[in-house]
Amino acid sequence: MHPASQFPDLLPALPEIFVVVAAMALLMVGVFYRPGGVAEGVAVSRVVSRLALAVFAVAIVMVALVAPGEATRTFEGMFIADDYAVYFKVLILLASALSLYVSQDYLEFQGIARFEYAILILFATVGMLMMVSANDLISLYVGLEMQSLSLFVLAAFQRDDLRSSEAGLKYFVLSALASGMLLYGSSLIYGFAGTTNFDVLAQTFEQFDHGAPPVGLIVGLVFVLAALSFKVSAAPFHMWTPDVYQGALTPVTAFFSIAPKMAALALFLRVMMDPFAGLVDQWQQIVVLISIASMVLGAFAAIGQSDIKRLMAYSSISHVGYALIGLAAGTEAGVRSVLIYMGIYLFMNLGAFTCILSMRRRESMVVEISDLAGLSKTHPAMAFAMAIFMFAMAGLPPLAGFFGKLYVFLAAVQAELYTLAVIGVLSSVVAAYYYIRIVKVMYFDEPGDHLDRQIGRHVGVAMLASGLVVLLFFIYPDPLLNAAAAAASLVGGAPAH
Repeated sequence: MHPASQFPDLLPALPEIFVVVAAMALLMVGVFYRPGGVAEGVAVSRVVSRLALAVFAVAIVMVALVAPGEATRTFEGMFIADDYAVYFKVLILLASALSLYVSQDYLEFQGIARFEYAILILFATVGMLMMVSANDLISLYVGLEMQSLSLFVLAAFQRDDLRSSEAGLKYFVLSALASGMLLYGSSLIYGFAGTTNFDVLAQTFEQFDHGAPPVGLIVGLVFVLAALSFKVSAAPFHMWTPDVYQGALTPVTAFFSIAPKMAALALFLRVMMDPFAGLVDQWQQIVVLISIASMVLGAFAAIGQSDIKRLMAYSSISHVGYALIGLAAGTEAGVRSVLIYMGIYLFMNLGAFTCILSMRRRESMVVEISDLAGLSKTHPAMAFAMAIFMFAMAGLPPLAGFFGKLYVFLAAVQAELYTLAVIGVLSSVVAAYYYIRIVKVMYFDEPGDHLDRQIGRHVGVAMLASGLVVLLFFIYPDPLLNAAAAAASLVGGAPAH
């Protein structure tokens, strides 16, 4: 055989290759352009950050340009490029770029603007892109760990702060435990199936459609489910989320709550709906329980929170529960509903965090909910934006969040998971309490000490853009709905009704 014929086709993985090469080049820029002082260090950080944003923009274009008409596999079938991957890659790149865009002002304000921040975001994003295109248990693990290694450092980025170091350490220890569970589960699955490739696993498990699979295989599946649940911070594997969200820098928290969550959910969907589609009867009941636990815990545990970052942590757990309703349905309509939900979640969550990033008093960041008292009188535009995002997260029509929840509940009803849909609606009503409480504090409580007036230009732009998407989504939802429908048709499951 000619050596050239053994060389893998690199075109489907071109965006990942470009981002990783660009990240290494930017690393060299930062390392060799040694700053002589604080001002030079900030200048290098700013340059690297802007170049990283350009890298994200080019990567989005490349993802769209190399989009295949049909699923393409490379690297011995370990990497897959299809419309499903394109959908999530665009969302992840967009989320990473926006998170980086709103971070620079904050980092400079805190006096910790270092070029490594943008590099870590780039490397974490490469891991996420690999997760979305994983078509093998080994490539899945490599992508997951590549993402996690960067996230550990990002969580502890403010190394002189005890809470930040604690957040990084907690995330590292618990994530290592989840990785061990994933490896153990994968080894059990390999032991029973004799392969780690998703396509071959799917063919192997088809025989169990009408029969009971081996107990060892079910044990392996449960371990994989537990590890993936940890990565999406679904209950009861959510324990790291509130502490890491609270301890990490606020822009890092915003990043954690959007991009890695999307990548992990994309991976969760592909693993369950492709290789394990033949075992849907076995994993569906587990996903239903995880979904219910996440929604209920997220709804009730957030009520007593006074720190808005911890509240957002429980809110994210709750939103994962809603998204998992779509997976529990086990149908194409269910997958489509998750894709729509995550597309909307990106803008709702980013918008809420831009408001939190703007909360400063006497040059210090504040994150207590009580600090928002009377915000409508002192900062009416910010209060209005925050109210929009809170109402959207609560699921009030006609805001975008309402349509996200509507599609997942409809998918559950079509799959005859009536109890799950009812619990979802009830927990959504409970969760509405703490979202509306924030609006009440802003509009009806007497203002205390005023927050600082200046809002970073980048943060203001991101807040405005997110607010417009969330507010006006109902006027023209077709691009997101059509893209989600096209992507969902490529991942297993029964056709939409």
